[in-house]
Amino acid sequence: MMAQIFSTRADARLRLVLIVGAALILLIGAAAFAYVRSGNAWAIGRPAEQPVPFSHAVHAGGLGLDCRFCHAGVERTAEAGMPSAETCLGCHERVWNVTAQFAPLRAAIAQGTAVEWSSVSRLPDHARFDHAAHTQAGVGCETCHGKVEEMPRTVKAESLSMSFCLDCHRDPLANQQPAGAVFARDAPPAAELQAMRPHGLQAQRYEHYGIEVSPLTRCSTCHQ
Repeated sequence: MMAQIFSTRADARLRLVLIVGAALILLIGAAAFAYVRSGNAWAIGRPAEQPVPFSHAVHAGGLGLDCRFCHAGVERTAEAGMPSAETCLGCHERVWNVTAQFAPLRAAIAQGTAVEWSSVSRLPDHARFDHAAHTQAGVGCETCHGKVEEMPRTVKAESLSMSFCLDCHRDPLANQQPAGAVFARDAPPAAELQAMRPHGLQAQRYEHYGIEVSPLTRCSTCHQ
């Protein structure tokens, strides 16, 4: 008979190492999965540095400014738009004119360049998002951006991940608001909204293995 190379104790230790190693791999995998789905991984609640101090709590909350005063394209274009230096200084040349803080705005006007605002809600390049389509459907700004009127510094309120978007697209009525509640003033006339709607989206029909797929959950709707 061949002599035993490893002792019974060594064999038990090997089994223990294999079990502990497998458990560690599972634990690391679970921790990594939990982290990528956490708010910290998506920078939720983390403010971005801006060229000039700006508080939505003061402007949208305290003063009650309409979102469209600064984000003028939110109803008619894919991009909501960011305020220009002229928009900011149009008010602040007359109200609370602090020269040092507004120097970047005056520099932008002098150089003919746009103000380099830092977005906290920018999507990756492979995802297409149309602000006009959502506002026209009655989706309020708060759905994606949170209560910005209460934010001294603008932070990301939602992950804006693919699962976040799909949850809303599968049940769009849950996030629709009455006409006039999306913004501070009344919504545009129904005829104007219909004219701005993406043509043909609701008319298209698509079936996958005999099952009709909603236009809102097709890959090509957000990834074109």
